[in-house]
Amino acid sequence: MALLEVNDLSIAISGLKPLDGISFAVDKSEILGLVGESGSGKSLTALSVMGLLPLIGGRIQRGSIRFDGTELTRLAEPQYRKLRGRRIAFITQNPMTSLDPVMRVGAQIDQVSRLHLGLDAEAARARSIALMERLRIPEAAMLHHHYPHQLSGGMKQRIVIAMALAADPDLIIADEPTTALDVTIQAQIVGLLGELVRDRGLALILITHDMSVVAQSCDRVSVLYAGRVAESNDVRSIFATPRHPYTQALIGCIPRDGMPAGSLAGIPGTVPSVGHYPSGCRFHPRCARKEATCATTVPSLDGSPKGGAVACHFSDAGAAHG
Repeated sequence: MALLEVNDLSIAISGLKPLDGISFAVDKSEILGLVGESGSGKSLTALSVMGLLPLIGGRIQRGSIRFDGTELTRLAEPQYRKLRGRRIAFITQNPMTSLDPVMRVGAQIDQVSRLHLGLDAEAARARSIALMERLRIPEAAMLHHHYPHQLSGGMKQRIVIAMALAADPDLIIADEPTTALDVTIQAQIVGLLGELVRDRGLALILITHDMSVVAQSCDRVSVLYAGRVAESNDVRSIFATPRHPYTQALIGCIPRDGMPAGSLAGIPGTVPSVGHYPSGCRFHPRCARKEATCATTVPSLDGSPKGGAVACHFSDAGAAHG
């Protein structure tokens, strides 16, 4: 049994269904990439696992979220609070807005271990400084007293990661953790997260729209499109033999050394909004391989969350030619 298993998850917000039948699994010492364009449902999936849907007026309509044998969809909020931050940590998208601007960064890390581990002020401070040093923050004891505006974007993101680690969680969900950072700092942050998974035996869900980040860091991948899983597999298989046209299109958007000028592919059109999902396969209006059945019949996700699975009527033909 995996540490986290999400099965057939569907949610409703204001009468709409932005997630429909999402399934995936992740275990300790494993990095799962949730990938797709903006609007694919990645962040909503994270909010569902964290039990934060009520904050945006959402609810789970169907399905299961099982963490270490506990069914999270049945937990009352007081029980969820004991897990949230303690065993399941969340790194939000933008480090610039994730920190309290009027509170010293060290105190914000201290707060987590004091709340969840019951440490006193001195022990919490020592733990925070040790975490900051582990995350390669120079002069950690001094920066412990700084305010967020005194730190660079990369340092702020390290502080946010330290907050996520402060209670020694089993699972971290990182939602686009490098969005606001330059390319060099992005690589450093992704590398640090990978080291933490290996060294601490964490499970990590890395939410991103960047397939190159997935290729560098993930063990397994679930590709989301318009609130459904298009394809899931181990990262080697995803890149060697992508079966879904959307997966192939995402990989085709990755620039490569030596590419002729003007040869970088794009995906025509945009992800449909939740109120305008097309019938049948939701990718079919943008798919070069679509046939009549794609517009009328929803493809089933054939396979299992821990093995290769694809939701495409013509995936075998696609694998042969992709």
